[in-house]
Amino acid sequence: MNAITSLPENPALAGTGVRSAAPIHANLTANGLYANALRRGDGTLSADGAFMANTGVHTGRSVQDKFVVDDPEAHDEVWWGKVNRPLPVEKFEGLSARVRDYLGQAPELYTQDLYAGADPKYRIRVRLVSTSPWHALFARNMFIRPERAELEGFTPDYVILHAPDFMADPAVDGVRTETAICLSFAKKTILIAGTSYAGEIKKSIFTVMNWLLPPQGVLPMHCSANMGKDGDVALFFGLSGTGKTTLSSDPERQLIGDDEHGWSDQGVFNFEGGCYAKVIDLSKEAEPQIWNASHRFGTVLENVVGDEQGNLDLTDRSRTENTRSCYPIEYIPNTVPGGVGKLPKNVVMLTADAFGVLPPISKLTPAQAMYHFLSGYTSKVAGTEKGLGKEPQATFSTCFGAPFLPRDPEVYGKMLAELVARDGAQCWLVNTGWTGGAYGTGHRMSIKHTRALLRAVLDGSLKDAAFITDPFFGLAMPQDVEGIPNEVLNPRESWADKAAYDKQATHLVGLFEKNFETFAGNVDESVKAAAIRTAA
Repeated sequence: MNAITSLPENPALAGTGVRSAAPIHANLTANGLYANALRRGDGTLSADGAFMANTGVHTGRSVQDKFVVDDPEAHDEVWWGKVNRPLPVEKFEGLSARVRDYLGQAPELYTQDLYAGADPKYRIRVRLVSTSPWHALFARNMFIRPERAELEGFTPDYVILHAPDFMADPAVDGVRTETAICLSFAKKTILIAGTSYAGEIKKSIFTVMNWLLPPQGVLPMHCSANMGKDGDVALFFGLSGTGKTTLSSDPERQLIGDDEHGWSDQGVFNFEGGCYAKVIDLSKEAEPQIWNASHRFGTVLENVVGDEQGNLDLTDRSRTENTRSCYPIEYIPNTVPGGVGKLPKNVVMLTADAFGVLPPISKLTPAQAMYHFLSGYTSKVAGTEKGLGKEPQATFSTCFGAPFLPRDPEVYGKMLAELVARDGAQCWLVNTGWTGGAYGTGHRMSIKHTRALLRAVLDGSLKDAAFITDPFFGLAMPQDVEGIPNEVLNPRESWADKAAYDKQATHLVGLFEKNFETFAGNVDESVKAAAIRTAA
């Protein structure tokens, strides 16, 4: 250890605290990273040239193994709890020293220097140090790649020390298991140990952006964004399964990004330079852009199964339901160059209501928008997660991204309300779930109808339509939209058994009420008045 730490600092490792006498593969392109990963036997190639990796035991984020270091200068601003578990400073220092020593003794290291944030005013410089070439390729695909000239003298703002095969010691390190994802805002360092799931790299930097941007007056958002021919920008918030990626991928509009964005006083900007799409049951007919991107050189496929010739079976769930494809955003045609758009005109919040009682589209007041943003509602059904029964289960993930919020959710909720008011954006709630009955009785909302409703939103024709108020949820439903049956617009009319609808709607109202208790004390009176509640 002394011999390692006494080595001079390699420029490729500057700012990381890692000392190594081994080969350092700095900023290799996809070709070089492929060659190294295949040489090491870290994965295989698909028939179309994508790199196929198996992440082993960890096929998703290790939510309970994520820690935020309890730095004194950050303590009062962190949203402590189940999402942000505190790790004492001394435990982090001990663990980070052991991880650096481990990296320093590795036979070779791979570094990538990258940006997060398409707007130069708000971007951060990130340096990844990893023992794994395919994880370096994942990061290179996922973040924004600097021009070659910009790599000269690159100094990181944040460092990711990535050691997927290093096992933490709970008794020594103060963590829960051998897996640890630890973030220190004071040290500007992220440790990822004991997991090969690459999504930890992506989401750790999203968490950093969620920490850094609010004090600068920028709202970080877990949403997709696209832009029309006239430069009008639309945002699409939504949890997994709500159609966020599908609905924002519109051949008539340019994609700004599919997952993470900032809303500044100048406009909307992507945090990333790539996409990380879920590909279970992906079909060429339904999602041709994602399908094509997943079948080409340079893409990283996580836990996707193929035959001996590398032909993919995107229906294979033997490793996980959470099969993933990571590729540079330029693999998608019709994207916005530079990843920056104007101020948004429309904000769409997506929910897949399996209870079948929410309208397919509702116009929200600013107070309702903040309420539904803080609620972050969708529902899950049998087959989407292990252990789910026959009945739908409501899921509330505040700000449509609770696992990635280092600050109190009300910080982001208030910012959204202020930005909507300042920039005059119209907000909408869109149900892509069930109609004509709950899951098991009704049917999934027609994608054709949803797209038609969104077109009416985006071309402005729906904003001034005639609306009526839903009696259960207080939502403004359009009375008439060309091409949409009236019984679809009013969900109660789509149910044959009206009493059953009323019972199910009342049940969901109660779930909203219970969830609102978690943030009711920190919102203003207008939001409290907009809250969904049981009729007196």
